[in-house]
This record gives sequence, C-alpha cells and structure tokens, in this order.
Amino acid sequence: MTHGLRTVVVLLLVGLAPGLAWGLSIGQRDTFEDGTTQGWVVALLGMSHPAPPVNVPTGGPAGADDSFLMLTSIGGDGPGSRLVAINIDQWSGDFIAAGISGIAMDVKNLGQSDLSLRLAFSDPGIGPPVNVAFSTVPYFLPVGRGWIPIHFPITPVDLTAESGSVTAALHNATELRLYHSFALDFPGEPVTAVLGVDNIAATPEPTSALLLGSGLLALYSLKTWRGRKPRA
Repeated sequence: MTHGLRTVVVLLLVGLAPGLAWGLSIGQRDTFEDGTTQGWVVALLGMSHPAPPVNVPTGGPAGADDSFLMLTSIGGDGPGSRLVAINIDQWSGDFIAAGISGIAMDVKNLGQSDLSLRLAFSDPGIGPPVNVAFSTVPYFLPVGRGWIPIHFPITPVDLTAESGSVTAALHNATELRLYHSFALDFPGEPVTAVLGVDNIAATPEPTSALLLGSGLLALYSLKTWRGRKPRA
C-alpha cells in the first residue's frame, strides 16, 4: 500500500472510529431479513403484551420476500394501548460520541388511524430513567399511503427533554423507542393502529459524511493520477 493510500485509509478510519468504539455505528441497519424482530420489543422485563411485534416475511419496501417489522396497538387502557417499539440492544450507547445525528427508516401505515411518529431516548438502569428526550417535531403518517422513507434528526436541538437533559439522554441511552404521539409528550396517547417498519439505519453528522466523501474522492484522484501516462 502506498503512503498516499495509507493516509486516506487512516483518515477514513479516524472518521468512523467514534462509532466503532462505542458499539453504535454509522450505517448500522435493521432490515429484519433474519426472520426476527432484531431486539425490538413492546414490553420489558418479561411483561405480557396482547399485541407483540411480528416479523412479516414479505411485503416490505422492496416487495416480495422483503421482511419487515409489524407493530400493533389496540387502544383503550392497559397493555397494548399505545403504539410503541423499544430496543435496548444494538440501539443503546452514546449517539453523540458515535457521530450519529439521525435515524432513517421506511414506514407504512397499515391501520385505519393517522399516526404521528417520534423517537425517544432514555437511560433506565436499575431504576427509572433520569434523562428522557423525544422528537420535538414528529413525522405525520396518514392512512392509505405506501412505504415512505423518513428521517428523524436527533441532534440536541431536535429533541425535547421530558426529564433531565437531552444531551445526557443521547450520551447514555440504554433505551430507544419509536412511538406515536400527536401531542408534544412522552409516552404518547392510546391509539388503535398497525405500523410497518423496515431498514432502521443510523445516519452520520454532516462532518462525518464530508470526511467519508473527501476520502473517496482522494482515492479516486490517486487512482486517476497513477493511471496517467507521462508526457513525451
């Protein structure tokens, strides 16, 4: 490997290092193609739930044989009344240190109720969370649409603190939630709904994207330069 190429590779690794060091990583994606819910649940600590999430093996954004996650809520009171999905596995960690500024996904409203989708970050441990932050601006998802790609910005200015600090919630997240709420509130109001979700992905800060793009451009330029014939 040439010195110039080694330099570019090192720069790229430095740009991606925060995500690698903190578990979370830019570009990580839940596609549900393994037939599971990939750690997304609707009840923690073994609590029962009348409408658990389901991996549907076909009908995702790519059509036949494209798996997706289906979430259901039954409205009313008690377990299952709210539309929510919780992940405490691959989506816990330090989002700020990982350079993650957004979460993208494909969604489809499969029910008969319009939805208002938000994300929430919290840090429950042995006890209740101290810091809880959720999307200030929701994504409105009406009935009757097909699959839609959406993006939630998750920088501190994009979130509202329900308790504690937005920054602390992003630094020490042990729980990520996707949930429905028309009101600027957490955990949201009851609703009868069915939601399809697929391709949940972490997106980078603009500086990380710029670094990656610059590195790829440098690689291309180096290759082009080496391919030139010397002038006679």
